[in-house]
Amino acid sequence: MKGIGRPRIRQVSENLPEFLHWTSPAFRESFSESTLLAVATSISNPHAIPLISMARPREFDRDGAVERAMSVFWRKGYAATSTDDLLRAMNIGRQSMYDTFGDKHRLYLEALEKYQRDSVAENIRRLRSTASPLAGIEAFVIGIIASDKSVRERGCMGVGSICEFGNTDTDLVTLRGRSGGAQHRALIERLRHAQAANEIGANVDIERAARFVETMMFGLQVSAKAGASLQSLRDTAAFAIASLRKL
Repeated sequence: MKGIGRPRIRQVSENLPEFLHWTSPAFRESFSESTLLAVATSISNPHAIPLISMARPREFDRDGAVERAMSVFWRKGYAATSTDDLLRAMNIGRQSMYDTFGDKHRLYLEALEKYQRDSVAENIRRLRSTASPLAGIEAFVIGIIASDKSVRERGCMGVGSICEFGNTDTDLVTLRGRSGGAQHRALIERLRHAQAANEIGANVDIERAARFVETMMFGLQVSAKAGASLQSLRDTAAFAIASLRKL
């Protein structure tokens, strides 16, 4: 490239710290060192203006970043998670996060939506995994109790968001209704099949039975996060399923 020789690039490279001193943290975090060098070179030499077009924000795996942010939010909750926590987990710059996700709240919504989409799909799969409808409901309930203590004590990210926000955040309420509605309908369907197969009583109110199962599952997740043992959680789940059989 005319006007730029190796000595000139070396000179700019050596003065890169001085160039960075005059840039904002957000600018520095958004670009790789090689790109910053290109920008510094361009500014230092008017003949090298085309190099500025090389400056591009770091590219990253968006889905992977959301997955890592989800893990942090799930473990710590929304309020206790700092922006720096998220940047470290996602391995991206502050400006890249804002450009891609908007802000911490929007990133949380996207992470929670992913969590709920994945967990609801798995829960519905368990519900339908057995020939016996009631055995499917049992698999559905038992399946939320992780054998791994570190996973179990995270509880449920969705239940955690309810405990943290209640009904104060309309975006979260909408998201909860959408994902929870699909799971509720699948549970209702399975309870009706159990009733038709004489696995639960003919006089059982299916809607009330579904609310009983869901409320018990919320309690299991909160108890797990509080440190309840694997055995105690499984005993509670077994008692609840036995109660359904007796109705």
